[in-house]
Amino acid sequence: MDVLFVNPDSSAKAYQGLAKVYSAIEPPTWALLLAESCRTKRFGVGILDCDAERLTLDQSVGRIQDTKPRLVVLVIYGQNPNSGTTSMIGALELAKGIKNAELNTKVCFVGSHISALPMDVLSHDCVDIVLLNEGVYALHNLLKSNLASDLHTIKGIGYKKSDVHNSVPVLNPPERIVPQERMDIDLPGYAWDLLPYNAKPLDLYRAHFWHAEFDHDKRTPFAAIYTSLGCNFGCNFCMINIINRTNNDDDINAADSRGMRFWSPEWVSREMRKLADMGVRTLRISDEMFFLNRKYYTPILQQAIDQDFGFNMWTYSRVDTVRRDALDLFKRAGVNWLALGVEAGNQLVRQEVSKGSFQEVNIREVCKIINDSDIKIISNYIFGFPEDTMETMQETLDLAMELNTEMANMYPCQALPGSPMYNIAKKNGWALPDSYEGYAFLSYESQPLPTKYISSADVLRFRDEAWQKYFTNPIYLNLVEQKFGALERKNIEDMTSIHLSRKILGD
Repeated sequence: MDVLFVNPDSSAKAYQGLAKVYSAIEPPTWALLLAESCRTKRFGVGILDCDAERLTLDQSVGRIQDTKPRLVVLVIYGQNPNSGTTSMIGALELAKGIKNAELNTKVCFVGSHISALPMDVLSHDCVDIVLLNEGVYALHNLLKSNLASDLHTIKGIGYKKSDVHNSVPVLNPPERIVPQERMDIDLPGYAWDLLPYNAKPLDLYRAHFWHAEFDHDKRTPFAAIYTSLGCNFGCNFCMINIINRTNNDDDINAADSRGMRFWSPEWVSREMRKLADMGVRTLRISDEMFFLNRKYYTPILQQAIDQDFGFNMWTYSRVDTVRRDALDLFKRAGVNWLALGVEAGNQLVRQEVSKGSFQEVNIREVCKIINDSDIKIISNYIFGFPEDTMETMQETLDLAMELNTEMANMYPCQALPGSPMYNIAKKNGWALPDSYEGYAFLSYESQPLPTKYISSADVLRFRDEAWQKYFTNPIYLNLVEQKFGALERKNIEDMTSIHLSRKILGD
């Protein structure tokens, strides 16, 4: 085997008691894309998903040893904005295990955190090579090489240059990302057939609890796909676009690398057909900005209707890109949930972190027209923006309680590596986590940013209390029971009984 793509498992530390039952287990999107891309170049490829199979460290190392790949690529991506950084928890543990076992293979890291801080990742003794940005072309050229003396010729990688006395991390000149005109060619699909399963394909993967209408029996099989990559916006708290990075300068962040690329509707339809034929009915469209450009989303949704895939789908939208006249098309195609980035209840706080790109709209009206189209809403809120006070965070919670959407995510603000806010934090000397686990929203060591007015501990305490207040609110629970049923209400009540321990709160 030329290359084994590995999805490490960081779930226990990232999600604490929620990992066993409540957190989603998503297919490793970028491992699937990279594997298929390399396979079409006639390289021997495989995927090891330690997360889905819940492998121990020893089991993971043993499986890699059995496979005997020339190159192990730890794929450090995730669908949540912080996943690239939090996935480093399990990735480094596994990389150390590989080195301790003295396996005859090179260890390579690729992903969003690596694109953000390549030299930092390369400084770890257990990491031989890093791929910058999405790594497609660098990976193709790496697999053509001898993985040793010719590493200096390969664009888009970092490696350790050895001399008589020491080993020095170096970055080669950057490599391009896949251009729009070659998306279907050089990222030709997903290697679904390489994923592990028990009885049927994709049954080790489970949808988000709410996506399955709070019914555990509806969560598998599950899949997630992109129809586009990237985002045209540059919000301060977001690092999504860092995988587009083609500049090695130290101060580059996601806002410098913004932009979108799209696969063709035919490509998307082909991948959806594969999933439908494998029995998948619960599907996430992972695009950051799916509900943005009707030129791209209209044919995709129309094909889903024409081919009657029967998916229960969810996707993202900004609150200022929702179009009333498109909602019927979304619903008929099977989009039953829209995720809205409400972010903050205070307009000044919101505009400060979105760099003025956020068009002010009536959020209440947007939610109403979505619900009137029989589409459910998951609203996303962030507590602890730099301008937040206890009063403005209360405004955000008050708005969440008023909107009372079918689901809500509540995040503490983190200066995620690769985001503009991370650079601002470093420049201003703001306190940042001293571990990868510290960037995980739900972890024991979670350490959000302090604001200009309140401490990290106060932000996290407010977030946890706000979440508990929302999901134990009788008005919310009555909504769930009315829309989904009494069992589903009980499932949520069971979830709220799980306590998250927090180090900075003295637990």
